[in-house]
Amino acid sequence: MPRRSNQSAQTKSLLAALLDRPSAWRYGYDLSTETGLKSGLLYPLLIRLSDQGYLESKWQEPEKQGRPPRHMYRLTTDGLALARSQRVEAAALICPEGAPA
Repeated sequence: MPRRSNQSAQTKSLLAALLDRPSAWRYGYDLSTETGLKSGLLYPLLIRLSDQGYLESKWQEPEKQGRPPRHMYRLTTDGLALARSQRVEAAALICPEGAPA
């Protein structure tokens, strides 16, 4: 059975981190630190989620001269809905209906 898109543990971890501050612009480095995802996995996920319309991205000019611009990301409306639905699914797995809490 093929895996559903955006259902990997790494993608869920990334979306959960973004959901903690959904309207904030986030740097890839900060997301890597928060999620523990290495750059070789994180950045392809960010690009894929952006291409799918779940993230918006922008370049921020450096605060200090001589530093490169930084790429920033945040959830779109569709991304927010996806992250919230995954949070609800995860909660249901942890405490299914009818099970004692």
